[in-house]
Amino acid sequence: MNGHDQLTRRQLLGITVTAAVGAAAGAAVAAEPAFPKLDEKDPMAVALHYVHDAKLVDPKKNPTYKAGHHCANCLHLTGKAGDAWQPCNLFPKKLVAATGWCSAWVQKPGTA
Repeated sequence: MNGHDQLTRRQLLGITVTAAVGAAAGAAVAAEPAFPKLDEKDPMAVALHYVHDAKLVDPKKNPTYKAGHHCANCLHLTGKAGDAWQPCNLFPKKLVAATGWCSAWVQKPGTA
């Protein structure tokens, strides 16, 4: 993986802040939005190496990935625990698979 494939901390922070503001505004409009599922070919999904199934992540191409990391235990996921598809702060107005993973994964406090 070369340096062009990775997000800088500044880029990730910008994405996170923008997504959080968007998610907060969206939550004020509707409690249960009916958003479409995120396409793995979506430009943002590609940039963050998102996949619907974390078991398919290649650790050689994504060195931050560790077994057990998936959207369901990520801080960015905002949906109801147990739902197969849930909103994510990083992908406004889209649903991600609870079994998915992206390179912006951050451990949700209180999860293993």
